[in-house]
Amino acid sequence: MLNKGFLLVISSPSGGGKTTLCRMLLKNSKDIVYSISATTRPMRRNETNGHDYYFMTEDEFKTKKNEGYFAETAKVHDYYYGTPVKMIEDSMREGKIVLMDIDVKGAMSIMEKFSDSVTIFIKPPSMNVLRERLMKRDTDREDVIQTRLKNAEEELRVSEKFKYQIVNEDINATYERISGIIDNEIKRRNK
Repeated sequence: MLNKGFLLVISSPSGGGKTTLCRMLLKNSKDIVYSISATTRPMRRNETNGHDYYFMTEDEFKTKKNEGYFAETAKVHDYYYGTPVKMIEDSMREGKIVLMDIDVKGAMSIMEKFSDSVTIFIKPPSMNVLRERLMKRDTDREDVIQTRLKNAEEELRVSEKFKYQIVNEDINATYERISGIIDNEIKRRNK
């Protein structure tokens, strides 16, 4: 176990590979726990409530937000997203790495509140590759894909605010780079 837990934020444009990478990290490390976000967007066919997200109505979400339940919230692609704060703080006190798979707006809010977090931005090799990935997912309509691509251009512009940036050309190579970053952060924090 770690002496000091920390927050690991992985972000990318939609289709950048962050969710796959986070699943790989969780599968291969007992010291990493997943911070489950809440969202008002509809559940996708491969998702489970309470495992992938806490799916809420917009009214439920707004009530929780007003109660101070979230560390950050953002409206992305017309849906609300938020990260419950208590789980983050409790897990870090226990010496765990709290993994967050969140959009860029959410990541920027987390950076303000948790300045010592490890932030990694996953970049697609190109916009064409990103478009192909979004199409291959087969989860969104064409207009939604176009919105995600437009948003990706803005997200890529702020990527330099992240501590680390990795171009995801090969998922296994990207995973190895992230694992190396985690190992270095553990050594630095446990000195």
